[in-house]
Amino acid sequence: MRTKIQYKIQYTMELLAMCLLAAYLQIPLPQVSLALHSWKSSGKFFTYEGLHIFYQESVGVVGSLEIAVLLHSFPTSIYDWYKIWEGLTLRFHQVLVLDFLGFGFSDNPQPHHYSIFEQASIMEVLLWHLGLQNHRTNLLSHDYGDIVAQELLYQYKQNQSGRLTIKSIHLSNGGIFPETHRPLLLQKVLKDGGVLSPILTWLMNFFVFSRSYPSLWAIALASETNPIDFIYEPLDPVNPYPEFFELYRKMLSRSMMSILDDHISHDPQLEDPMGFLNAYLGFIKSF
Repeated sequence: MRTKIQYKIQYTMELLAMCLLAAYLQIPLPQVSLALHSWKSSGKFFTYEGLHIFYQESVGVVGSLEIAVLLHSFPTSIYDWYKIWEGLTLRFHQVLVLDFLGFGFSDNPQPHHYSIFEQASIMEVLLWHLGLQNHRTNLLSHDYGDIVAQELLYQYKQNQSGRLTIKSIHLSNGGIFPETHRPLLLQKVLKDGGVLSPILTWLMNFFVFSRSYPSLWAIALASETNPIDFIYEPLDPVNPYPEFFELYRKMLSRSMMSILDDHISHDPQLEDPMGFLNAYLGFIKSF
């Protein structure tokens, strides 16, 4: 049992974090860096139900029918993938990423009921828009993107749209098991709101999806016949070791797991891009 003092300490720390976040939100947005400006200039926009969605595509290997679809984390953008972008273009016919609605350079409508189903549907519409629905799709996701990937898998298995054909799934650093999921402080604050609800709603309201957290999606993954891999780092605070590792081996015994060096934490594609890329390409070569 936790003592009253422990509860008071926790409350004080959470209140302090909220106050710091409130102060942070008052700081004017910085100027876009030259690198980020160049990234935006090389991308495109398409329209989904009147909303502008930013995306990047890169044509790579000629003659291949396989594409890689990258799904970014919360609360960042597709720029998460820039360090492994070129390496992926050397393997796939096309590499495709988009900023989820409300992230990056995509529109951030407020008020809006954000959902995982909508984020997955936007990706499906983009694939159809680019004429890629019949290409074999390899999903590569991180954090929040893991949940979108599982929704795409669910819709594919249910044949709800016919807008994509999934060949493989590669997850990383997402909370796919509610039993072991340890969200980061920022994610907790954005999810819970508290006294800062009006400000945080203005900032982002993506964690509404937690009301239908994907405990059943993990079961669906266990029955999936397509290749599945998970990049894991023992220092990842979202999926603590050894609880996550042991549950993954138990629930998804037929799938693969790529373990990076033990000094890598929650963002392996940025902290160790070559290690992350090599692990992913090794997975792709295995089937």
